[in-house]
Amino acid sequence: MSTGVQVRDECMTVYQELKLGKKFKYIVYKLDKNNSEIVVEKTSATANYAEFVEALPAADCRYAVYDLEFEHPEGGLRNKIVFVTWAPDTAPVRAKMIYAGSKDAIRKKLVGVATEVQATDLSEIAYEAVMDKVRL
Repeated sequence: MSTGVQVRDECMTVYQELKLGKKFKYIVYKLDKNNSEIVVEKTSATANYAEFVEALPAADCRYAVYDLEFEHPEGGLRNKIVFVTWAPDTAPVRAKMIYAGSKDAIRKKLVGVATEVQATDLSEIAYEAVMDKVRL
């Protein structure tokens, strides 16, 4: 299902700065007020994972990208880019439908994403839950 939503060029520019330039730690994307374009809502260069989760609204949907750095079990630091579709149970049904139908518009443009997480509550986006998916 496609909603015809477009992805603003700024979304890709900021993503490339996260991916290649390591300028950002995370990006939060949202739909504009007309639900016609995906735009950048927030970025952070220094946030830890808990701050990233706090940046997601309690009662509305978002897309997000997080540059996860972790210690590999065999040694050494690794980085994985995680794409998050945040659709909390408390979000309006219409918003959940639009975000679900528009996800492919942005997801296809985010080349290099290693892991995808769909979360409807905090337990699904908890650090350990995400690490379980990253380790697969």
